Amino acid sequence: MFWYFNPLTMQQIRSCSAVMRQDQNIKIMTVIDNGNRRRDEYWMLKALELAEKALDRDDFPVGCVLVMDNEIVGAGARIHTRSGDENELDHAEMVALRDWISRRGAAGLGDDAVVTVYCSLEPCLMCLGALILNGIKRIVYAYEDVMGGAAGIDFSNPITGCGKNTDPAGPGQQGCLYHDGCVDIVGGVLRDESLALFREYFLNTGQSYWKDSLLCRYTLDASCNH
Repeated sequence: MFWYFNPLTMQQIRSCSAVMRQDQNIKIMTVIDNGNRRRDEYWMLKALELAEKALDRDDFPVGCVLVMDNEIVGAGARIHTRSGDENELDHAEMVALRDWISRRGAAGLGDDAVVTVYCSLEPCLMCLGALILNGIKRIVYAYEDVMGGAAGIDFSNPITGCGKNTDPAGPGQQGCLYHDGCVDIVGGVLRDESLALFREYFLNTGQSYWKDSLLCRYTLDASCNH
């Protein structure tokens, strides 16, 4: 199933209200891009729908959609978080990436496709790396992951072996996977809606996944103070 958003209803002027940090390669924003706000909220609702379905089956409530040309081209929700069936591979972003890759071959989408990712929770280090390596240029998330979120990682300094090479005759930055990358990361889109799902999850005494963790305590405290 594909959802379609009519861009004619959107204000086309891009106006960023704040930027947390702009590094050489990665631009990270923690507030909503005003010009894209309604569009971002529209697609984030789709990610939240998937997160709610995960919650309904007692999984961690994270959903993710990949959007290209105003259509969802990949979608996924967190799986394998129930007691006795837990793993740290099947995050919503990874499931959505697999879905996109499987569709991409059949649909004939090129490697230069411009895709925006909408996640109901801030991506972790694994997911952020996978998204970047798959050519994602824009990531939008709802709720901050204070325990494992990777949106605040400093990409301004080399993080790979070739990037740290100081030999003038060496490869330098040109051959590195992250060379000339540019990723916009926007946080806080429909944050309260995502927070409500996590609150419901952590209040369920039958859940063991990340029970009593920093994220659990932060979520319940945030709910009380909201």
